[in-house]
Amino acid sequence: MFLTIRHDTVYRYDATVHYSIQQLRLTPVSGAAQIVRRWLLDAPGKLDATFDAYGNVLHTLVLNQPHDEIRVHVSGEVDTMPLFDGRLNDAAGPIPLEHYTCATRLTDADPAVCELAHSAPPLDTPAALLALAGRIVERVPFQSGVTEVTSTAAQALALGRGVCQDHAHLMLACCRARGVPARYVSGYIEPGEVDDAASHAWVDVWLTGLGWVSVDVTHAAFATDVYCRLAAARDYEAASPVRGRRIGGQGERLDVSVAVSAQLQSPQ
Repeated sequence: MFLTIRHDTVYRYDATVHYSIQQLRLTPVSGAAQIVRRWLLDAPGKLDATFDAYGNVLHTLVLNQPHDEIRVHVSGEVDTMPLFDGRLNDAAGPIPLEHYTCATRLTDADPAVCELAHSAPPLDTPAALLALAGRIVERVPFQSGVTEVTSTAAQALALGRGVCQDHAHLMLACCRARGVPARYVSGYIEPGEVDDAASHAWVDVWLTGLGWVSVDVTHAAFATDVYCRLAAARDYEAASPVRGRRIGGQGERLDVSVAVSAQLQSPQ
């Protein structure tokens, strides 16, 4: 597929911000599943670029002049590859696989999560991963506006509702409770007929002999060539597209607009 992506983020404040620092994981990298043809990241200040420990592109934006809003614009074009059963055909990566079996604050398994995890058959095939994803969305149907970015997998399961981030964290918690390496993926999806669903989260699970298998838990399906990967890490906090701190500023308001379109072949 050839994906065209546009992503605008605007923070507005009722009071003046005197200093802010933002970490942006908004730049995809070329790999086994995608080739980045063009990418633009525009922000109201100098961007210092590096790679984080997971190999994600990380830009740091520091604003030390008074401001009452921050606008970040992203646009680009990405060629994506078809995946068989979600297989990335990619190496393990720079982080030891054992790292992805360790729980985090967002993916810690309480007794209810452990029960869900161990109710599934062995997680050793792509089909088994889809079956677990199906159980998760049965227990936690999609509903926006009921959880926060700080909500944990256990909280989402107890609430019985959540969004793609919650589904991903619950899948991670279940996999890790079974000793299976799994990582969080942030990125974009061409949403089809669904409105406001272009920004997305899913998971990669490591299966011995197959490597990373990419699963969209929310749709209980394998990731395909309508997905663009931005960042992968242990959970949302380590893969968040935008994270930051500020001095000053009150009444923060966030507006996000994401549009993704797809066509079968790249234009010549």
